[in-house]
Amino acid sequence: MLLKTNACVALLYTFAALHCTNGHNNNNKRSRILWYNAKNTHTGLGLSNGTLQELSRLASDLTQFRALLTPLMVTRVVGTQGHSNVRKHLVDTMEGLNWDVEQLSFDARTPVGHKTFTNVVATLDPSATRRLVIACHYDSKIDTRGDFIGATDSAVPCAMMLHLAAALHSQLSTHSLKQSDLTLQFIFFDGEEAFRRWSNTDSLYGSRNLAARLHNQPYPPNNQDNTHELHRMDLFVLLDLLGTRDVSFYSFFPNTQQWYARMLSFERRLGELQLLNSRPNMFIDEALHKTGIQDDHIPFLKRDVPILHLIPVPFPSVWHKLTDNERALHYPTIDNLNRILFAFTADYLNIVP
Repeated sequence: MLLKTNACVALLYTFAALHCTNGHNNNNKRSRILWYNAKNTHTGLGLSNGTLQELSRLASDLTQFRALLTPLMVTRVVGTQGHSNVRKHLVDTMEGLNWDVEQLSFDARTPVGHKTFTNVVATLDPSATRRLVIACHYDSKIDTRGDFIGATDSAVPCAMMLHLAAALHSQLSTHSLKQSDLTLQFIFFDGEEAFRRWSNTDSLYGSRNLAARLHNQPYPPNNQDNTHELHRMDLFVLLDLLGTRDVSFYSFFPNTQQWYARMLSFERRLGELQLLNSRPNMFIDEALHKTGIQDDHIPFLKRDVPILHLIPVPFPSVWHKLTDNERALHYPTIDNLNRILFAFTADYLNIVP
């Protein structure tokens, strides 16, 4: 059984300081026991058929989803008005749902000069020790041939996250009030796309900056066992290139196979309950551990954050083409993905609608 309140953590900190000869060391050992290793023993709630039906109902509001998606369906090149407008949409939506929102700006050199980037980090309950992270990028690539919308890359993933937060607002608020040691965090990365040609220095600007920033921030502050903010991430779920029909997902990392299997099982169960639009299964019971896919998870993977990467293999045929627009989207597939993501999130956070 996991201790669920920060008060319990504080009590153990006090006990260590008062009763142990090596107070600081034992204090940090206790903090490590309480939260650092919790991800290794965490299990999902286990959702009943009735709960899956209710989550599916909440996820299926495509009117709300489209309303959240529409402001994202513009060119979003870093430094443009469209980019600023989209960031404002993300921030306003999450703040309107009473999440704690940080806009983390930084300057970086690019092949086209210095640019200012802004990662948007929204946290349901900042006081909670651990995070289930769901992430995507919100910028779009430069394309001299015309306006590149990037519907799948990554307007739809952004909208899926906003939709989840809005549709589960009541349930997530109740979860936050329970002072759980586990909360939900959204990261909307800036600067994923290259300005000229993809390289280690011309790509992933936002994720490289944020991973380094969090790695250099001790948690708890002034601790002696070298734990830092990245260790608070139970699982990092990255969404990318979503929205076209008949996609296939695979398990990419052995240490998160159990959570990929959880996604797969929810797709199967929702299908058996006839709660999905009739499509081929998207989650393939197969591992691809050496794909070489470069995406915003890489800076976190290099720092040992557990990754669950939801990206189709092969990539959609519209990838990095001007045809990655509204006409490329298949809403029955998006609806299915929303239902699966809702189930996975509720299961991980132990939320019952």
